[in-house]
Amino acid sequence: MKFVCEKEKLLIGLNNVSRTSVGRTPDPILEGILINLKNNTLILTTNDLDIGMEYVINDCYIAEEGKTVVDCRMFVDIIRKLPNSELTIYVNENKLLVIECEGSVYKLSTMNPDNFSTLPTINVEKAIALSQKMFKEMVKKTMFAVSTDENRPIFTGCLFEIKEGKLFVVAVDGFRLALRKTLAVDASDDFTAIIPGKYLSEVIKNISDDDNEIRIGISKNQALFEFDNCKIVTRLLEGEFLNYNNVIPKDKETRIKVKKENLQNAIERASIFSVTAGEKEKKYPIKLFINLGSLIVSCTSQIGDAKEEVLVETEGQELEIGFNHKYLLDALKNIEDDEIYMDFGSNISPCIIKPVVDDKFIYMVSPVRLKE
Repeated sequence: MKFVCEKEKLLIGLNNVSRTSVGRTPDPILEGILINLKNNTLILTTNDLDIGMEYVINDCYIAEEGKTVVDCRMFVDIIRKLPNSELTIYVNENKLLVIECEGSVYKLSTMNPDNFSTLPTINVEKAIALSQKMFKEMVKKTMFAVSTDENRPIFTGCLFEIKEGKLFVVAVDGFRLALRKTLAVDASDDFTAIIPGKYLSEVIKNISDDDNEIRIGISKNQALFEFDNCKIVTRLLEGEFLNYNNVIPKDKETRIKVKKENLQNAIERASIFSVTAGEKEKKYPIKLFINLGSLIVSCTSQIGDAKEEVLVETEGQELEIGFNHKYLLDALKNIEDDEIYMDFGSNISPCIIKPVVDDKFIYMVSPVRLKE
């Protein structure tokens, strides 16, 4: 095998697929990258058996077809540090991968490509297509609520659900819930799939912020993402996800309408007092006291206290309620609207954050009990 390619073009592909390459594994082949030359294209593949990625480069010169596997990290490091020039790469008679660039020559040991697990062929049963910008936005604005508790693996993923002509993306970790939805413009049929959060993170690192399309195909236990020159296959999580419609409160005793930025700034400032250096970094809650026309944000700890008044429009009862400041801020930072509603039941029921104008998102945050 032998090909000639501009360094920058090769490096773009390598930077993409190397993100899904495993490091420090008993099986060296999982640390490898498959370099496959066929049909006048260069195909780069990594696969750790849970997530795999394939990147196709069409505009390079294929002198001799063939394939080999080399250590991904080493190969990427070498290519990254070479001059921005044309590269000639081939396997020599000693089965070493030779990399030539201007006056530089590097040689890497290879592995048998027959032992490399290429990406599986996915029998797509359900599918949806949307812009990469929209997909990235929906994932990023829910991912923060994905659980990291491996004892409840089903919540370490995001729920993707197509129903009633809309796409819902939902994440929950037991303390909060994040939901985003949009019109499912190009969906084959209704479906649900739970995709591990750590793999979604890799997908959104590789996609752009434009209107180019990403196609998502779902099979029984795998998801296929296709976009630009890339293809990513991940496994799905199996099990029953939370019935989010049943846990989001429908009734409210108190509602405030507030400028999102004003509330976020007040909580950020007050939260300076929420974590102390002593007492084994004990965390103190942020308190919200809602009365007619105003919201008092406060925090009291052993090192001092803070209190800020935020102007709001109020409906319903007065209320004092406490929260972990991080959970509130995570939700607020992922809202682009200028104004929001916050709905409350009692001081022990979740707060619901939603838009004033439409219903494109819902964030639910559970309170903490305040000491009498």
